[in-house]
Amino acid sequence: MTVPGEKIALFIDGANLYATAKAVGFDIDYKRLLREFQSRGYLLRAFYYTTVIEDQEYSSIRPLIDWLDYNGYSVVTKATKEFVDQTGRRKIKGNMDIELAVDAMELAPKIDHMVLFSGDGDFRSLVEAVQRHGVRVTVVSSISTQPPMIADELRRQCDIFLDIVELQGKIGRDPGDRPPPREGSRDPRQHTPQFLQRPTQRSTAPTADDDYED
Repeated sequence: MTVPGEKIALFIDGANLYATAKAVGFDIDYKRLLREFQSRGYLLRAFYYTTVIEDQEYSSIRPLIDWLDYNGYSVVTKATKEFVDQTGRRKIKGNMDIELAVDAMELAPKIDHMVLFSGDGDFRSLVEAVQRHGVRVTVVSSISTQPPMIADELRRQCDIFLDIVELQGKIGRDPGDRPPPREGSRDPRQHTPQFLQRPTQRSTAPTADDDYED
């Protein structure tokens, strides 16, 4: 999949990767993920994109964002917009497609290989544009679910499709390897936060009346 010495950049659509990993039944170990791609070439940058709910006092994703920030990832966040439509349904608007696309186009002249963790068909045009710069593109998603997590047009456009199931043994989180919680320490630079140690329930999980809009 990779060529020794080639410059690689990772672009992780956080929400999409989370949904894909959940659908195939394993948790991502982000430290192992980084090491895996560092072993495949010169990893120039690893971007992680996610939205956070605007004006929310505490977000369950915040410990993960902080940990990634201190452990080799370039984290890009944007506040979502929450509103109630005319029918009274709570809607949450926001995605990171534009931010990811801009970073990918800016970095394209400096890399040999782009690895996109997303199955979103909206990225097909981006992949095509990056390829015109001579960059090979691998898309990581899954066809092991019904329906598949990757859009057919994106799978056709990329140079290499990698089913995330094939990476489970290399980037999956092994429950037996999780370090025990350390009380009295909250510095994300010193330990893996509790969020990454075991699944937690969102304190403000979306309800059936919530809709997400792009």
